[in-house]
Amino acid sequence: MTAESRGEVRLRVFGRTDVGQIREHNEDNFLVADLTRKSRSLMETDREQLVGDRGTVLGVCDGMGGAAAGEVASQLAVDIIYERLSDAEPPTSHNDIARRLVRAVEEAGVRIFNEARADRTRRGMGTTATVAALMDARLFVAQVGDSRAYVLRGDKLVQISRDQSLVNQLIEAGQLTEEEAETFEHNNIILQALGTAETVQVDLTYVDLCQGDLLMLCSDGLSGMIRADEIREVLINVREPLEACRELTERANRVGGHDNITVIIAVFDGPGLPPVDASTPELAYKKYPLPERSAADYPLLQVSPPEPRLEEPTVNEDLLREPRRLRVGHTVMGLTNPLAGLAVETGGADPGARVVRADEPLNDDPIELPTTGLAPSLVGFMVLGAMVLVAVAGFLLLR
Repeated sequence: MTAESRGEVRLRVFGRTDVGQIREHNEDNFLVADLTRKSRSLMETDREQLVGDRGTVLGVCDGMGGAAAGEVASQLAVDIIYERLSDAEPPTSHNDIARRLVRAVEEAGVRIFNEARADRTRRGMGTTATVAALMDARLFVAQVGDSRAYVLRGDKLVQISRDQSLVNQLIEAGQLTEEEAETFEHNNIILQALGTAETVQVDLTYVDLCQGDLLMLCSDGLSGMIRADEIREVLINVREPLEACRELTERANRVGGHDNITVIIAVFDGPGLPPVDASTPELAYKKYPLPERSAADYPLLQVSPPEPRLEEPTVNEDLLREPRRLRVGHTVMGLTNPLAGLAVETGGADPGARVVRADEPLNDDPIELPTTGLAPSLVGFMVLGAMVLVAVAGFLLLR
């Protein structure tokens, strides 16, 4: 299906990332790419796109892992996702592009996981991923972690992704209110991230776009610092993507800038999109049910075996103090904390630390002491004889 046969879809887009006010370096990365033209940049020619046969992809990745490992993970994620989607033939259906998107995100997770296992300095690195792919009027969003996707339609702003985080799980279970969540002690705990496990569960959602719709993707350095009402106000009043990205980034910095800040804004238009009218469905979080697939669909998703290496288990002392200070990074649930009794695991605070389950000893290897190889009784007599000789020598010297 060509762009001409289904009607043109156009977008104006811009993205911006900022280190914030606390961090020393930026572990976020983002992706803005026209897959048909195989162009990936924010040059003037790429800020206005006509969605072609291969579509458009936009993504935000928020890295974690200590040192520069988080930056490596997020850069790997955007590079791999772009390569996988741009090298393929034009998608033939919504199921096709949706499956390719999920497959690209999953492959990025495997590649980051293998990279972390191959390099001790990058152990525990990972990244969130919120990636949107547009083929025609249907926008797909693949979600891992707690970066976010919002759509503004008219004056209504709706989050169309769902945070894979502990705090969101507690909210949905009715154990925490939205107000309590803002000051919740463990609001940095996410349930999964690319690279921290062999596999991930990608949450795939979709929106059927209308003329004038605005998409915003962002890391939690923005959504965690500015309330949704304030974001909505900026997006309504500042319709130029470049200016809106700048305004939101500056506001997040003004209120503290506790984390890296990344935002992408795209405004959609064109005759390929329907106008908003009384029959237009309400915006909402909607999962996309992909048909079942076989293992043959994923020939490249092979996890490399770990390197044979013996390492001493270590405990990062900073983890013991972490609940008592401001935390601006992520912790991944499922990477177990070596402190017995805790159910969550800290991911990436110390890339060199070995991950140990809370319910197992730190070292299961038998302890071996060096010995002479002689019988214990003979060794005892030898020790006793030496003590007698020392006593006699001392007596003679003191005379």
